[in-house]
Amino acid sequence: MQCYIYRSSVKEGLYVYLAKEDGLQHLPEPVMKQLGTPELTMTLDLQPERKLSQEDTRVVLENLETRGFHLQMPRDIEHQLAAIANSASKP
Repeated sequence: MQCYIYRSSVKEGLYVYLAKEDGLQHLPEPVMKQLGTPELTMTLDLQPERKLSQEDTRVVLENLETRGFHLQMPRDIEHQLAAIANSASKP
């Protein structure tokens, strides 16, 4: 599947993968706000056997097929969210 990857001008490490080159107009408003002025970073032919550095290729493909986009969050945010979830689950 051909996909188009855009980088956020607002948040370092935030990327959106799109199934269609003109898919930006179909993104939810909160996602667009986080992107600011998106910059096309690359296009690639994404296949299940292709490895991505920070994402699970199968998850990206599933999101592209079902939603038309996949959001890659900055890594430091994921660690912060995991820490919050862990602290909230402790009695």
